This record gives sequence, structure tokens and C-alpha cells, in this order.
Amino acid sequence: MSYHSIEELVKLCKDNKCELWQIVMQDNANEHMVSEKQVFDNMKEMYIAMKKADNDYDKNLKSPSGMAGGDGELMHLYNMSNNNICGEFIGKVMEKALKMGESNACMKRIVAAPTAGSCGVIPAVFISYEELYNAFEDDIVKALFVAAGIGAVIASNASIAGASGGCQAEIGSASAMAAAGLTYLQGGDVNKIVNASALALKSMLGLTCDPVCGLVEVPCIKRNVSGAVNAITAAQMSLAGIKSVITPDEVIESMRRIGDVMPSCLKETSKEGLAVTKTAENIKNILDKME
Repeated sequence: MSYHSIEELVKLCKDNKCELWQIVMQDNANEHMVSEKQVFDNMKEMYIAMKKADNDYDKNLKSPSGMAGGDGELMHLYNMSNNNICGEFIGKVMEKALKMGESNACMKRIVAAPTAGSCGVIPAVFISYEELYNAFEDDIVKALFVAAGIGAVIASNASIAGASGGCQAEIGSASAMAAAGLTYLQGGDVNKIVNASALALKSMLGLTCDPVCGLVEVPCIKRNVSGAVNAITAAQMSLAGIKSVITPDEVIESMRRIGDVMPSCLKETSKEGLAVTKTAENIKNILDKME
């Protein structure tokens, strides 16, 4: 990888007088010794897979635990009632984030973006944007490269795994990636793009990974909604000219440090937080009896 920080990524864009997505695509092509067209086509295949997962959502499916399934349809029906005060775009994003997370829990095909547990954030934002704002599919693919570049730096300098850094590393990273991509789609320059990622990630710092019964269902799926909406607000603040006081690289470094000092009981072990509530224990007892 030719860049190892957000600062280096921005410098490459400015020195080469090209957009962020181009730097990420070119770097990927060089690393894997394939053509840029092949890299672009591969990314497009992933986006098509995201859209297929969204289209193939089954409202009748329930996860084996019974904790997940059907909420995406409930959100859809609520959106159709015109009672969602969040508006059409955010309402659709909320719906798609739930659907993707539930599809993951029900063992349907999804794209880890960047992880399975955070698979709903980026697709929800990008697919909704394409549908409501008539964006070209190729532009969404470019936004995915933008998101991938941010994600690569986070993975290199911190973590994208809940077991290592807590949920801040999964939903937080996905939110930062989505914020960057959405800012690009709305015409933001490279400075606004990386600033949006910092604003999004800052709001997710310290988020624990405390899955009930050790399953990527509760609270994971609904956190995808929060991460997606957080990405949207971060992008809008950046596009308005609002800047993160803390630089993107410092935010990422802070996430790494927070993850390092976070107790292991709050990192995917299900030994604290929501996972040890009375309700969670009752669910665990029921599932144990079913085995």
C-alpha cells in the first residue's frame, strides 16, 4: 500500500492532481498486478452483490436464535405510512441497514463492508443515494473506492475487528467509510471527504462490542442503522464547512488507543454490557435448552 495515513492519502491526491478514488484504485491495481479496469470491475461486482442482497431480503426469514428478522419490513411499512419524520432518504437508509444486517444473521449472502457485523452501513447509504438521487452506478463504485481507502488506513493503524477494538472498530469504521463516500458523491473535495470520516468516527469512539449470546444480532443489527445515519450527518457537516478539530489520523490513533485499554469483557466476549443483562441471560437459557 503506497499510503499509510490519511495525510499521505490526501498528499497523493494533491501531488498527482487526481481524485481520492483514483489513488485507491491505482494502488490496488499495482498491489495485485492487475489492470485498473479489472480492479474497477471487481469493485462493481461487489456493489452489484450489495444491491442483490438488498433486493433479495426476505421479510419472513428469522435467524436460528429468533432474535433477528422482520424488522427491515417493519421499517419499510413505517416509511410507507409517511410517518417517519426523518425524511425519505434517512428513512430508506434505516430500512436498508436493518435488512442487510438481518440477511447476515439469517445466513444470506452479504458483502463484509468492512466486516459482516457492519455490513449494513455502507450499502444502506450508497444504494439509497443511487435510488433517490439518480446517481450513476459507476459513481457509486468510485465512492466505494473512497470508502475502501479510508478503511484501509483504519485497518492499518487501528482495527476493524470487534474482538480487537470493540464495536467502534466495526460500526465506527463503516460509518467513517460511508461518510467519506457520501461526501464524495455530493461533490466534496478530498479535504471535506477525509474530514467527514473524522467527524463520523469521533462519534463512535468507545463503542463496545457486547453481543447477546455471542451472536452478531443484538445489538449489532440496529447499530448498523445508527452508524449509517451518523455517516450522513457527518457528511452534511463537512459539506457545510464544519471541520473536525482533531485530525483524521489522530482520531484513528485515538480509536486504537481506546481499543487497547478497553477491557476484554467488552470486546466480543459477551461477558459484560448488554450481553449480561437479565433479558440476555433469559434468551441464553432458552437457546441452551434448544440445543
